[in-house]
Parts: sequence; structure tokens; C-alpha cells
Amino acid sequence: MCILCKSNNLASPTRRRTLAALSMASMAGVSGLFGQAYAAAPPKPDNILLPDQALERLMQGNARYASNASTHRDFASTRAALATGQNPYACLLSCADSRVSPELCFDEARGDLFVTRIAGNYVTNDILASLEYGVAVLHSPLIMVLGHTRCGAISATVDAFKKNAQFPGHIQSIATAILPAVRASASSKHAGTLIEAATKENIRRSVKTLQEATPILAKSVHEKTLKIVGGIYRLDTGRVDLVDL
Repeated sequence: MCILCKSNNLASPTRRRTLAALSMASMAGVSGLFGQAYAAAPPKPDNILLPDQALERLMQGNARYASNASTHRDFASTRAALATGQNPYACLLSCADSRVSPELCFDEARGDLFVTRIAGNYVTNDILASLEYGVAVLHSPLIMVLGHTRCGAISATVDAFKKNAQFPGHIQSIATAILPAVRASASSKHAGTLIEAATKENIRRSVKTLQEATPILAKSVHEKTLKIVGGIYRLDTGRVDLVDL
């Protein structure tokens, strides 16, 4: 059972049967269940990388972006190849903040990154399923959980924690999901502000959730075909720093 099933109390008989079926599919080749990532040869052969190589490429791309030396892209040249499928070399769980654009901040083009986004960059069942697809079907060797400085979702959750504030509509569900990271940060010693500490703690918790998520991601991490890391995008410089786990 994955960690999300425990926390969200979704371990119904139907859910267990679904997870069992997924587990069997992953062992036999889950691509047969969802379809092939591409028809014949991979559309982007350079994207076939080992986990450490994928992380190195991601960070090198960010260095180019931060120094204003991003690559000029000819998007038309890859259109035909990408029409046959995709083989992104990295998956991203990013905040939905409009100031953070993964393809731009890592200097990549279409077909390179498989990006999921949600305010506060935390793991939901749908996010998890999407990332499982990216790993099991698209064979991405890397997942990065990408938070950022001055995150509105984190700031709002800190405000809710300090003032017991409530938010309208479904916005409260974001604060509820992030609140454990804020509580943990508030009860421990840390450098900087509570918002900064909670941002990093939220990233760490999302990474841990993904690393322990069965049946697909935990198995891939154990077999060393997948690496899951955390990063924080700094709005003032454009640089991404890896977060110690």
C-alpha cells in the first residue's frame, strides 16, 4: 500500500484490487497496459540517460538559464519526431506559480520534461499516478520536486498556522496538505524564516512520499533505475539549488 493510501484512508477493497493489478502490470511491463511511449525509435535519442546523467543535464540547463545563455530553439525541427511519441529524460513536480516555468528554467524544449504542477508542489493521488506513468511508461530516470522561494501556498499555510486562518472554497485543501511541513519546521531549529524552512521541509516530504510510493516508484528507486531529488528555484537569481534530504 502506498503512503498516500494510508494518509487519505483510501485502502478500500476496490482500491487494493486496483493497486494489485497495477503491481502485476508493472512487473510484466506497464507500457502494455497504457500503450507505448513511442512507435519505433525514440523521438529524442539524447534523452536516454542514467539517473545521475539526467540530473547533471538538468542542472547544467539551469546554469545556462540563470546566466542568460539559454539555447535558441527551432521548435519546428522536432515536431514530426514528437508526433510519434515522447521520451522525456526527467519528470518534474513543480509549483503552479506563474513565475516558475520548468522548461524555461532548465533550458529544455518540448519532449524533454514531463511536468506535473500543483500549488505548493505536494503529492496527490493524481500527481502520483502521472509520475508513475512518466517512470513506468515513458522510462524517465529522474524526478525532481521543485519548490521555490516566496511561495504563496507556503506563505498562506504559515499564516493559517500562526493565526488559525481559513481560506475560501477548495483553497483550504492546499493549506491542509502543506500544514504538516509547517508544523515540523516550527517545532525545530532552522536558519532563516519559517517560510524558508517550511518550503524546504515541504519539498523533503514530497520527495520521501514519492520514494516510498508503491508499487512503481519505490521499486524503481530500489533498483537504482530512478532517482528522486528536491530542488528550490530562487526567484531573484533564477538558480535552482538542490535540497538536502
